[in-house]
Amino acid sequence: MMPMKILTEFRAATPAVRLHAGEAALDNLGGEAARLRASRAFVVCGRSVATRTGLLALVRDRLGPAFAGAFDAMGKDSPWPDVQAAVAAAREAGADLLVAVGGGSVIQATRVVAILLAEQGDPMRMITQYPDEGPAISPRLMAPKVPIINVCTVGTSATHRGGSAVKNDALDHRMEFFDPKTRPAVVYWDHRALSTAPVSLALASGFAIWWRALLSLGAEGMNPLVEGNRRQAWVLADRALPALLAAPADPRPRVELCAAAWLQNRDADDGGPTFEKHWVQRVTYAFSTALFIRHPEIAQGHAHAALTPAVLRELGDRDPGPMRAIAEALGVPGDEPHRRAADACSARASALGLPVRLSALGVPRAVLPQLVQDSLKNFNADPKREFAREAGRLLEVIEAAW
Repeated sequence: MMPMKILTEFRAATPAVRLHAGEAALDNLGGEAARLRASRAFVVCGRSVATRTGLLALVRDRLGPAFAGAFDAMGKDSPWPDVQAAVAAAREAGADLLVAVGGGSVIQATRVVAILLAEQGDPMRMITQYPDEGPAISPRLMAPKVPIINVCTVGTSATHRGGSAVKNDALDHRMEFFDPKTRPAVVYWDHRALSTAPVSLALASGFAIWWRALLSLGAEGMNPLVEGNRRQAWVLADRALPALLAAPADPRPRVELCAAAWLQNRDADDGGPTFEKHWVQRVTYAFSTALFIRHPEIAQGHAHAALTPAVLRELGDRDPGPMRAIAEALGVPGDEPHRRAADACSARASALGLPVRLSALGVPRAVLPQLVQDSLKNFNADPKREFAREAGRLLEVIEAAW
């Protein structure tokens, strides 16, 4: 790896959370609910978990008399009507604990359920606001929230965060909520729960983790805690994906992907930014989000795989230092590192059976301008609203990915 500027002035915070991993980790779920003084535990999950696995029954059994009910129809990308229905069901059940069982969509939705159970007023005033001029504004949500337990079925960077996004077809962007009080009190990486995800789903989710691990190495300065998180997250994700494909029943690569995502969550707590300043990470994320929101059949990891090579080629030369670090992580140092990195990313995705162009995902070329417009309202990728000045160039970039 190239020499890194190490920052020695920083702040770090370590939120309280318990993590349980193992073959029978969920067996102490009732004990954790009791520790949190919960007597009305309400479960949120999707239809696949509820109908195609025995996981909901396992969670209900382990909660014992504390189980107060479940909402088992949360859809992909946390649709607003599903979230509203889950809030109503949790309120009727008198929930004093929420248990999210699933991947990123369910985990994010459960955080929003906790917010809406506690906050008063119009939800549209609780989400990130996008004024016509100036940066986006994320409102502060002050009411106490019920505790949350996350039971992961795949590795996801949603696991231990305070931000959540909800799909609302009536808006031109996602509903973005932020409240650090919705971070989980307990997280489970139970081998039985992780084994319920088909390998295709685990790969798609895992590639999103791999993508962030790689592009986060393009920082031009890190404090020692952030550097440790990022380098280890990359090691774990890069070895876990091919291992998962080779041995789908082995719990180790699934746990390693969970661990890589955990380190990515810890990154911000240790002083790292949510996103680096380089354009490749920011633009790819914004495009990917717009794509999988408008096309729910497309997974975030698939969107990253299809977009990243082209965004690297088209925009990588804006940030040569980060691109050198990324190319070195991929084992392809040399001249024009952004092009070398693009070729290496394409090869890695292809080896995993993932698409490397938008056309391979069945995305119509006619929707590309709309995807660019959708990308102009993404708080994580563009809090200062810089993309609006680059809309024409962004259209050229996404057309190159098609």
